[in-house]
Amino acid sequence: MTVECPTPNHEDEVVLLGHGAGGRLTAELLDQIVLPSLNGEPGPLEDAALLPGYRELVISTDSFVVSPLFFPGGDIGSLAVHGTVNDLAMRGAWPVALSVSLIIEEGLPLAELRSVMDSLGKAARSVGVPVVTGDTKVVGRGAADRLFVNTTGIGQRHGSLHPSAALARPGDAVLLSGPVGLHGTTVLSTREGLGFEGDIASDSRPLHRLVRTLAPLGAAVHVLRDPTRGGLAAALNEIARDSSVAVEIEESAVPVPGPVAAACDLLGLDPLVVANEGCLIAFVDAASTEEALTALRSLPEGVGSVRIGEVLPHGPSGRVTLRTLVGARRIVDMPLGEQLPRIC
Repeated sequence: MTVECPTPNHEDEVVLLGHGAGGRLTAELLDQIVLPSLNGEPGPLEDAALLPGYRELVISTDSFVVSPLFFPGGDIGSLAVHGTVNDLAMRGAWPVALSVSLIIEEGLPLAELRSVMDSLGKAARSVGVPVVTGDTKVVGRGAADRLFVNTTGIGQRHGSLHPSAALARPGDAVLLSGPVGLHGTTVLSTREGLGFEGDIASDSRPLHRLVRTLAPLGAAVHVLRDPTRGGLAAALNEIARDSSVAVEIEESAVPVPGPVAAACDLLGLDPLVVANEGCLIAFVDAASTEEALTALRSLPEGVGSVRIGEVLPHGPSGRVTLRTLVGARRIVDMPLGEQLPRIC
């Protein structure tokens, strides 16, 4: 069974799996090493960045190292397309073009590579985004784990839809477009042969059409975020931190599929920190809640959309709390590392 990565001993000066997991260790790595080296300016770290000089164009890049390459509901090829398209969508952008780069380990069966590329191409055509450039490298046996895929996407924003992780405001409704925990538990079960994958499948899918349905709400949509690495807990903590607000969600309102809950109970996992690849979080002005839910529910990928909480009018800045089934409150912390490494 995979356990959460431990706190690093800084005397060792080594990178841990948890440094790439989207939690506190990732933030530490970025703040102490990556951003200072790049003269990174302080501010929210968004899923995609505005292109300097082209304010309606955004860019996002991502690397996919999921293990195994194939799992119920998807594979590394379709996941690479969906993940980058979704990062663009979380800044209110429609995908315009993609690049794809491959790092292939010597010995990978050509049949598997062909299957991945066929899936990647099918996913891109389904989205309607062309793959315009790329690169291929082959490394020796043991220098990589079978296949890594990097994708970069360019997107164009929808008019007045300009969400940011720093724009949540007191009174905002917190909406969730679908159930949580499906991707992470599916990948873990497939990797470890636990048997749960017979009952669940990854939710990997593109979300750009779902975001487009919110475009008429314009400035009433304050934040969009897809809760991938670190799950719902990490995404909400990032938004609360970057917006300097307090967020509270209702345990009874968060949709956790029965098989996911059963798997998490057995493995000692919290569904709130399990990765997702096919749902989004939206912070919207309270007056637009019903209109936003109606828009999200108009598409199959958003039919399960629900209101799960709100931004509190008062409370400790940057804190996320959960109102439990018995009416108590507990703090939802930013995950330290990743309970399920290599899930994207």
